[in-house]
Amino acid sequence: MSTFKAPKGTYDLIPPRSATFLAVREAIAAPLRNSGYGYVETPGFENVELFSRGVGESTDIVTKEMYTLTTKGGDRLALRPEGTASVLRAALEANLHKQGNLPVKLYYSGSYYRYERAQAGRYRHFSQVGAEAIGAEDPALDAELIILADQAYRSLGLRNFRILLNSLGDKECRPVYREALQGFLRTLDLDEETVRRAEINPLRVLDDKRPEVQKQLVGAPLLRDYLCDACKAYHEEVRALVSAAGVVFEDDEKLVRGLDYYTRTTFEFVHDGLGSQSAVGGGGRYDGLSEMIGGPALPSVGWALGVDRTVLALEAEGVGLAIPRATDVFAVALGEEARRVLFGTVTALRRAGVAADFSYGGKGLKGAMKDANRSGARLTLVAGERDLAEGVVQLKDMESGEQTPVAVADLVEAVRARLA
Repeated sequence: MSTFKAPKGTYDLIPPRSATFLAVREAIAAPLRNSGYGYVETPGFENVELFSRGVGESTDIVTKEMYTLTTKGGDRLALRPEGTASVLRAALEANLHKQGNLPVKLYYSGSYYRYERAQAGRYRHFSQVGAEAIGAEDPALDAELIILADQAYRSLGLRNFRILLNSLGDKECRPVYREALQGFLRTLDLDEETVRRAEINPLRVLDDKRPEVQKQLVGAPLLRDYLCDACKAYHEEVRALVSAAGVVFEDDEKLVRGLDYYTRTTFEFVHDGLGSQSAVGGGGRYDGLSEMIGGPALPSVGWALGVDRTVLALEAEGVGLAIPRATDVFAVALGEEARRVLFGTVTALRRAGVAADFSYGGKGLKGAMKDANRSGARLTLVAGERDLAEGVVQLKDMESGEQTPVAVADLVEAVRARLA
């Protein structure tokens, strides 16, 4: 055995399961590409201040979960715990918002890192696909992103997920609610850390999952009762557009996303088959984040969907994805001349777009055919010295067992015809 193992709370993606993860990433990205979103990729680490300003000093992510490091030059960096702040930073740095085509629509896929208690569905290294629409305040954008996420999940065959929807208000009405909520929280018997959080961002207390805290929150003032007319109208338009698209959602007046930058529309995708880690994705509007990290006012909205949890949700529903064969054709060569001929054929097949592999290591017929079976190939090419003397290669159908001699010069076309 190897001396080393993957660090606690992380995982290795290896075949064949890795193919499922790739298929999930592709399915989530596909509707985004069809809707004007371009791909962006950011570094795996950023300046610590980017996250402390944007995500929020009061969040568990910043106070407890970020992996931070100091470089030899004294720079303080953090492995990215989420994607939105990094993507917005990249868009601002590249001046994408100044190119006259707002909103800037971007999507991304990558790994993120949080020091959390490792458990099923909660990892210290995890994968997300996300989307951001930067620079426009329009309920149609909020609705678009909710609809695209729903489309992605359904294209995978996922059915037992729910969409929760709420509004967090804006800079006009949220301060009034904040004051009312803080007044309520001050009457509760909370631990010192939660009391401190309540003074910095009381909405974060509503997101506390501990039963002893939730029990005390019964009767807390609801944000919906404090929304200004503009926020009410905005939220109703989002609801109407999502409903008109045939997407079912649930109003959840207690829904609070765990990051400080959210305003107005907030939503979450949950799957009840995952136990305590039921959230498979979420997002919302973050109209003030650009200014928080030193940019101009750029109202924006986005989401991130967890690839790991989406895979777990598919497994919970028993959904098997149609994964393309890794290998369509496997070549078994017996003898040096056959190796040269079939290796050339495999190369030609690959160039023609056929997934082909070769029996390496000079194995005998029995061992090589075992490799062919393990590969999952539909067809196997078998050739020895006698076959080549006759100018043919044996083309074997691995499902029926039927074997047909095919002229060497005709192999590529014969294989393509069989696979078609």
